[in-house]
Amino acid sequence: MTGAITALLACQLAGEVLARSLGLSIPGPVIGMVLLLAVLLLRGRPAPAPLAEVSDGLLNNLGLLFVPAGVGVVLHLPLLARDWAPLSLAILAGTLLAIAATGRLAQALLRRFG
Repeated sequence: MTGAITALLACQLAGEVLARSLGLSIPGPVIGMVLLLAVLLLRGRPAPAPLAEVSDGLLNNLGLLFVPAGVGVVLHLPLLARDWAPLSLAILAGTLLAIAATGRLAQALLRRFG
């Protein structure tokens, strides 16, 4: 289990290093997750059992990770009240673009592998 946690943290660290050294606007943990996915796909085998157990444990407690974000929202309520219109537009546009991109990706994958 310690090795699995270490692997996850190493991927996150590698993502942080890449994001900061290349000046990317993508968060380091997201890059680390993509690196982990690439490594697992290149292996061609299922994820090791300890890694799957640690990942499942983190996913089971995912709700706890939203507590700091909720506190941040409450802390910045005056700012959100002042700039509600552009924030709402950005959220709506971002959601629609994400849905469209996911749909296009799903169609491409179904054509290729389906």
